[in-house]
Amino acid sequence: MITDPISDMFVRIRNANMKLHEKVDIPSSKIKIGIAKILKDEGYILSYRNVEDHKQGILRIYLKYTGSKKTVLKGIKRVSKSSLRVYKGYQDMPRTVDGLGVTIVSTSRGLMTDRKARREKIGGEIVGCIW
Repeated sequence: MITDPISDMFVRIRNANMKLHEKVDIPSSKIKIGIAKILKDEGYILSYRNVEDHKQGILRIYLKYTGSKKTVLKGIKRVSKSSLRVYKGYQDMPRTVDGLGVTIVSTSRGLMTDRKARREKIGGEIVGCIW
C-alpha cells in the first residue's frame, strides 16, 4: 500500500529519468493526470496518455531528453506531504531555482503553476517543485 501516491509518482519519474528510460508507467488518478499535463505544458516531458487496464488505469509518461541524451528534467521534489501540508498565499508563493523551475500548486480552481497562481491572485497547497 502506498501512503503518498504523488511522492511515488515523483520517485518513479526521477528514477526512470536518471536511467534514461523512454517511458514510465504509474497507477493513474485525476491529480496525477493534472501533474502530467503541467509537466507537458512546461516542456519537461514529451507526452502522456492514460492506458485502460480494467482497474484504475495506467498513466504512461514519455520522458524527454536532449539530442546528446541529457535529461531535460533536472529535479523533481515533493513539498507538501501527508504528514506536513504546506499552504501559501499568492504573495508568498516560492520560486523554484530563482524562477527557472516550476512549483505546482493545488488551488480551489485546480492544479496550476506558481506563475499562474500569482497572476490569478490565488493561493493553495504546494504540491511539488520541478526544475
